[in-house]
Amino acid sequence: MKEGLRDRARLGDAGGMSRVSADAARQAAEMVAEARDDPAARVRLAARSYERPRSLRPYRRAAMAFMRWQIQRGLMDPVTGSPWWRAVNETLLRDTTEASLLVGGASGEPSTPAVGHWTTFLRDPGPRSWYCAHNASIVAGYLDHRDLVELETPLERFFMDVALLRVLYAHCLLSRPGLALGRLAFLGPLLGDPRRRGADLFLSLSDVLPEEYPLDDMTIEQVLDDENSLGRIFDYGVIAPRIDPLYRAAAEDLGEPRVATLHTAECPVYAWPYEYRHVWRTSRSRAGIALVGKLLGPIRADR
Repeated sequence: MKEGLRDRARLGDAGGMSRVSADAARQAAEMVAEARDDPAARVRLAARSYERPRSLRPYRRAAMAFMRWQIQRGLMDPVTGSPWWRAVNETLLRDTTEASLLVGGASGEPSTPAVGHWTTFLRDPGPRSWYCAHNASIVAGYLDHRDLVELETPLERFFMDVALLRVLYAHCLLSRPGLALGRLAFLGPLLGDPRRRGADLFLSLSDVLPEEYPLDDMTIEQVLDDENSLGRIFDYGVIAPRIDPLYRAAAEDLGEPRVATLHTAECPVYAWPYEYRHVWRTSRSRAGIALVGKLLGPIRADR
């Protein structure tokens, strides 16, 4: 089976692509199913979507950064891993694989809007089109697998919202830098470009999520207390005040109005209960947070 996966997953091989005759969506589903219980195979399948043309390769690092922290935490383990994280990752894999097959000549039309975004990116790579494709798949995975949230610990649910907030903000750095950074909007394209290491701050999430899974022995209070002051200033001084316009902008940019239902004016509510919204506010690092607020200026909802 693994040999079959390797043969069919050479998505950058033009000769291999010319032999594809099955509908792209069906074949992508089969390829992802074969890699489902092998985390290393998931990584290989994802990486192959970025092999050719060469202009795609700089984006592969960003895609791999998002996957590696999942594997390092044990989220992709077929026995002890997370059903929710595995399902969201599978949505991303299926979308990129299907799009690669379509661009390579496979029959069929994009089966989802996210696949359409990926075909646009693969045919004309660019930082903004990469974020549209990547985040469309992530959002689709979130929306399609909300039923699995209840299987996770309360703290893991908190980090689901944190992860989504981070990737939406990273997209905003490019699509609406004025919203993301106010007076420092000129830094948006530099910090958010997925081809640069600065984007790892938002996409790897290694500085946000604990290394272990599941999070049985930690409380939300411990996690918040352990956050370093720089991270706290960024999260609470830059991102948190922009939650409402950020989600609304993402809904518009991705063409998915349901994104706007995943937050209130005060906080994300995809998985974390609104009743415990106090975690999205802090009384620590007040001076630093106030300084950042003055530096960035008034929050702007425009681009």
